[in-house]
Amino acid sequence: MVSSTTTSNNKNKPIAVFDSGVGGLTVYKKLKELLPNEDYIYFGDLKNCPYGQKSKQQLIDLTADIFNYFKYEDVKAVVMACNTTSANVYDEYNNKFDYTLYPIIQSCAKIISQLPIERLGVFATSATISSGAYKREINKYNSNVKVFEMSCPGWVQIVEGNKQNDELSVELIKENMDKMLENNPDKILLGCTHYPFLLDVLSTFAPRDMLIDPAEYFANYIKEDLQSRDLLNENGGHERFYVSANPNEFKVAARMFYDLHEEPQLMNFARA
Repeated sequence: MVSSTTTSNNKNKPIAVFDSGVGGLTVYKKLKELLPNEDYIYFGDLKNCPYGQKSKQQLIDLTADIFNYFKYEDVKAVVMACNTTSANVYDEYNNKFDYTLYPIIQSCAKIISQLPIERLGVFATSATISSGAYKREINKYNSNVKVFEMSCPGWVQIVEGNKQNDELSVELIKENMDKMLENNPDKILLGCTHYPFLLDVLSTFAPRDMLIDPAEYFANYIKEDLQSRDLLNENGGHERFYVSANPNEFKVAARMFYDLHEEPQLMNFARA
């Protein structure tokens, strides 16, 4: 599940977190709470957001420069806080770099499969749903869980545009939720890191305790793995934010969820 040739003398190297936009901050915030002494690099690929409608090959091409940039930064770990890339490009890059690679779907599936759930709904992007990654990974550990996957076109754009309270946005979210509830799920997993930004709206149409944000499971998994290999940093605490476009838009959207102090810097790649 996790690829690494990292050794314990690399504990002071930074952790990279990436997503197509602000969604990965849901994971990043949990990591900062659990591991405040780590140095972090966050990259949001706003130029190519949303990822959810792109093909597997497009995603591989777009993320190649991002993974190589993290190699240049000599990070100890890369957190794939994007479900779409976790579903579609993890296998492509697994074991290709010296840093540890943490994909959100594969890292969380075992934990989620052990919850007292018989019927699990999954909201995700079209690319994640098309890959079948959540159903496949969860049923790998517990074949008795019936998984109902549903793509949610437009949700990422709602979050990136800070439009979650607009009337049309609320209508779209309600329509998706009503359709999902027809499956009588015990829980509904928010299978895109943008979707927890919509929790307040979602909670008006379904009980809050029915909704699973995997960020906390994911952050705990990463902490436990780094700790088991003596890779926790005790002397850091710095953070840097980069985006491939629209740093001001990122800043505005990010502050809905995270107390952002650092100015996001523009970072362009040949293909990103």
